[in-house]
Amino acid sequence: MKDALFGLVLALQFLTRIPLPVACPWTPATRRWAIRAYPLVGLLIGSVLVLNALLLNFIGAPTPITALLLLSLWVALSGGLHLDGVMDLADALGSNQPLERRWEIMKDAQIGSFGILALLFLMAWKGVLLWALLAYQAPLWWLLAVPALGRFAGVALLVLTPCAQSKGLAWSWQQSLSPRDVGYALLPLLLLVVVFPGLIAWGLVIVVWVAFARKALLRLFNGINGDMVGATIEGGELWLLVLMWSWWQFATVSPPGI
Repeated sequence: MKDALFGLVLALQFLTRIPLPVACPWTPATRRWAIRAYPLVGLLIGSVLVLNALLLNFIGAPTPITALLLLSLWVALSGGLHLDGVMDLADALGSNQPLERRWEIMKDAQIGSFGILALLFLMAWKGVLLWALLAYQAPLWWLLAVPALGRFAGVALLVLTPCAQSKGLAWSWQQSLSPRDVGYALLPLLLLVVVFPGLIAWGLVIVVWVAFARKALLRLFNGINGDMVGATIEGGELWLLVLMWSWWQFATVSPPGI
């Protein structure tokens, strides 16, 4: 139980900017529990977003302002951790260079034009999709689920995909993990399904996304690193928002979970 609590604190310290001045042991057991807690941290982030959305709706804030505030809070809670991975990956892919050079570009601390463009478009799309979903008055469970499912995608990719190099943070985490940790990470989402059955459909969307990301990254880079895990989380969130918007825009039946 102590390892599980330390793991949860490690996950919160790593994935959020929530101040937790607790010194946690860095052991294989705490690392395993930290990875298992990723979706739980996503649910916490989603809960904060839902509460703020309800508050902004209560005071009558305009929908565009609500969307921008929620997006700002979303980034602030995570400290923009995964956005760095998006920019590094975009710079490497946009360079159109051989494999070895792509890895050098990913390790470069400087951000290139492709990284800046990727960040701008990612934030723009997320903000507009938040605006659209709020305008449709979609039930706010989607705002709870997206951060959790996105972080589950990161867990699945990290556990099930070999690292390209035997070094780095992702590799050090991976040494303590096994496929059953993906199952443990899924448990909080299964509990959420009891309340929102429609979450099953969006869970399948994430499975498809992880399979696609895994295949693409193995082909392009012969493996993964920490930046790619972060980019997969951000990409999974964006993909979910796009499909949820499409559902509420075009579906002629009630959305899943209603």
